[in-house]
Amino acid sequence: MARLPSRSSRARDRRLSPLELAIGFALVGSLLAVVVPTFARELHSSRMVEPVGGLKRLGAAAVEYARSRPVTEAFPPAAPLTPGVVLRGRCDVDPPAAWSHPTWLALDFTPAPDGVAHCFAFSFDSSLSPARSTFRAQAHADLDGDGIPSTFEVTGHVVEGDAQGAVVDPGMFIDSEVE
Repeated sequence: MARLPSRSSRARDRRLSPLELAIGFALVGSLLAVVVPTFARELHSSRMVEPVGGLKRLGAAAVEYARSRPVTEAFPPAAPLTPGVVLRGRCDVDPPAAWSHPTWLALDFTPAPDGVAHCFAFSFDSSLSPARSTFRAQAHADLDGDGIPSTFEVTGHVVEGDAQGAVVDPGMFIDSEVE
């Protein structure tokens, strides 16, 4: 008499049907459709924290600097791109004296605490006149290392006789934000 296979051997021999496979792939695909864009969005926003936060601090410091000064001296003089080159595809820790330029000291600005790597190089420029003085602060980086830098920029101004005083202009210019 032929012996029937035991229950455990039948369970081992069982294969997934095409319908079960399709359902499994659909579930995995649905999960990936939610997770991948969320991950990309979080990565994108994390890359924007340094330039956006740094320029907001620079703008606020420039406005504070101007509060006690006449329009012709409202903002500190220009500071060169610091560090001196835009890093390609990497972040780095600055040498100890990198942010010792008088403008960075006057604005009490460094993009990251000492010993912490950052990806963006910052610059500050001002244009002073008796009627209206302006400033422009920029952050540059080449996050993906392809030679095309991203640029973030804020501007501000103070006008002689304006009771509002020095202000950061609304908005932020952003070009190639994830380069």
